[in-house]
Amino acid sequence: MDLHTPTLHTDRLRLRPFDDADADALYAMQSSAHVLRYWDAPPWTERDRAAKFIAKCQQMAEDGTGARLAVDRVEGGAFIGWISLTRWNPDYRSAALGYCFIEDAWGHGYATEAAHAVLQWAYETLDLNRVQAETDTRNVGSARVLEKVGFVHEGTLRQDCVVNGDVSDSWVYGLIRSDWSSETTGTG
Repeated sequence: MDLHTPTLHTDRLRLRPFDDADADALYAMQSSAHVLRYWDAPPWTERDRAAKFIAKCQQMAEDGTGARLAVDRVEGGAFIGWISLTRWNPDYRSAALGYCFIEDAWGHGYATEAAHAVLQWAYETLDLNRVQAETDTRNVGSARVLEKVGFVHEGTLRQDCVVNGDVSDSWVYGLIRSDWSSETTGTG
């Protein structure tokens, strides 16, 4: 099965392939030191990074290695972040989930809602058996999102990355098909 970047809809969100018009909003988010404070890569300082990111999203879709979707609010159509399914392995029926949202979107259930939509696509359309995610151990908000959609904390990767010059641990989460429930609301 080929992996094509879908357009997905929820009550409050539209998840869609990136396009060049997303560059300014994407740069604003990815250049925020506060938004990226738990990332293992520094905030962007050059505007052309947005165009490169969008091109990489399109290349990933063409190569069939993953899908990264822009997330817009339905009401007003504003870009609020992105969510991805990467490291797709059709032989193992597995992939990795990742996401990043603007600060104004935090605490409103948008990441949970977007994750639920992507997981539904992953399990029901791509027939995955396992999705994995990792988060910095200090990022309790991200861990909560994963737990809300059914992920199980499987362990800790000790000192696996450097975040803003500090050695950091990551939590590993997994969600297997038999634990997935499309009946969850995906909000809140």
